[in-house]
Amino acid sequence: MLIEELYSVIALEQSAEGVKATVRLNKDHDIFKGHFPGNPIMPGVCMIQIIKELTEEAIDKKLFLSVSSNIKFMTIINPDVNPVLNLDLLISEDGDEVKVKNITSFNDTEALKLSATFKIVD
Repeated sequence: MLIEELYSVIALEQSAEGVKATVRLNKDHDIFKGHFPGNPIMPGVCMIQIIKELTEEAIDKKLFLSVSSNIKFMTIINPDVNPVLNLDLLISEDGDEVKVKNITSFNDTEALKLSATFKIVD
């Protein structure tokens, strides 16, 4: 985990198509004290890192983000209000590339959609 104690995995279900994960954000993490004091917001780059780490765990390979063809942040993720996130990742490997399509949500609200290509790191 790049950012220690930012989140914990509550559930992780793998299938042939990808991963369904539930994570709990640590609302007391230092990152939220700077982003933003009194009104914490999950940084988008941290969400991309979580997606990368869950994908690495699913395929048991180290990855490097090479292309993000589509990233849409549809609503703010406030760890005080919505600390539990559901991530659906469709994962496909093609040679030294891994393509991921993600939808991150809380309750019935879609918060993030991402399509990205990662390179497998030796």
